[in-house]
Amino acid sequence: MLLYALSIVANAVALLVVDFILPGLVISSFPTAILAGIVIGMVNAIIRPVLFILSLPITILTLGLFALVVNGFSLWLAAAITPGFSVNGFWAFILGPILLSVVSTTLNRFLVGQIRPDSSNT
Repeated sequence: MLLYALSIVANAVALLVVDFILPGLVISSFPTAILAGIVIGMVNAIIRPVLFILSLPITILTLGLFALVVNGFSLWLAAAITPGFSVNGFWAFILGPILLSVVSTTLNRFLVGQIRPDSSNT
């Protein structure tokens, strides 16, 4: 449970960092970022796989570039559900999920990776 809570906090901080970097992504407060992190996790777990399967033919035709649109739509959908969180503009729609994944992965490695037992030592 602690690892899950740290992961949510890391994702919230990642959202705030992306909000600072990317002008089209707007988050009103830290509690909104936490709620948005939870909603993004739920959208990525439930809706994004369905979208990915449905868009697989066009993703193959575009050599994977359409996956950026699916990721952007997932972020936009999470923003539409979460009050105080919005994605405005084309570049925020495309670059937002990319930056969010890079920052979130980095923060999760440092925060959650420090607590999780290392499986390579067993």
